[in-house]
Amino acid sequence: MGKIRVLVVEDSVTVRKRFLEILASDPEIEPVGEAEDGKQAVEICQRVRPDVISMDMMLPVMSGLSATEYIMAHCATPILIVSASVNRAELFRTYEALAAGAVDVLEKPDGTAVPGEWEKKYLSLIKLVSRIRVITHLKARLGGLSHHPAGLAPVVPDSIKDAHGCALVAIGASTGGPGAIVEILRSLPPSFQLPILFVLHINEPFGSAFADWLDGQTERRVAFARDGAPITGAVGRVVMAPPGQHLVVRQGRFRLTDDPERHSCRPSVDELFESVAREFGPSATACLLTGMGRDGAQGLLKVRQAGGLTIAQDEATSVVHGMPREAILLNAASRVLSLGEIGREIARLRPADMAAK
Repeated sequence: MGKIRVLVVEDSVTVRKRFLEILASDPEIEPVGEAEDGKQAVEICQRVRPDVISMDMMLPVMSGLSATEYIMAHCATPILIVSASVNRAELFRTYEALAAGAVDVLEKPDGTAVPGEWEKKYLSLIKLVSRIRVITHLKARLGGLSHHPAGLAPVVPDSIKDAHGCALVAIGASTGGPGAIVEILRSLPPSFQLPILFVLHINEPFGSAFADWLDGQTERRVAFARDGAPITGAVGRVVMAPPGQHLVVRQGRFRLTDDPERHSCRPSVDELFESVAREFGPSATACLLTGMGRDGAQGLLKVRQAGGLTIAQDEATSVVHGMPREAILLNAASRVLSLGEIGREIARLRPADMAAK
């Protein structure tokens, strides 16, 4: 197996050379190019075709965001964002890049970490990101696709929601989640008034402003959950798990907990889905989107066993099919749909009291 070929994009000569040194120190990795601005990054990517790109956001000539958007549309390559989280504007650019197809994000070293700790994490993420089969981010490619993984029989849709209606929608995502949730929310009509609960895995400290960013992407209001707030107050809104805390529902209210991580995650999709299954049973809808690992699969199964509608994103439109695939293998998904189909399916849901009429 050949070495992992990496392109480093960073405008600071000192930082760029340091990154190249770190990469060259690993026998499994080969730096194959360096760029000081986004325009160079695009040109080198097209010429060299690296396995992974280490991408800064703040670049001259062409920003890291613009370079990411162009690369993911024309020569899709796994991208690890290596950027600072010093201000809201830079955080927002990072979210935009993740929504455009970048795989993951790592904060630049600030000199406070234990010697060697940041370097180890950087090398680990480069290797992890390089193994991801990214998809071309042209929106026309995301509509109307449906695919079932090899060896798995097509899922027969449940009809329970048509009979019982829905109380809320719970959604979980990880890698590729920012772009996926934006597409789903934009597909919902203004008349859609069910509460939407959302858990996203995102490396810290980059999660702190995500709800604010997402709030600006659609007409639907988005905010982090407040402990003890009533679920009835979230009609027509999106409520997110805040960084570092599990979001669950209990006795008609949102609860935030510091319980142990699950699958190395806090917030955990499983925690949310399992609480939704207990609290709402057949009137719950849960959707597991693109992501690495297995968080959410067991929780989705609990929702289905409780009689709720469960949806898993298909492989063709997932950036990483790990989490949805684990759910499909457990027979937890009553429907396996493309990203475009998921938005349309959720838009069809009716509040439980309306469905009963």
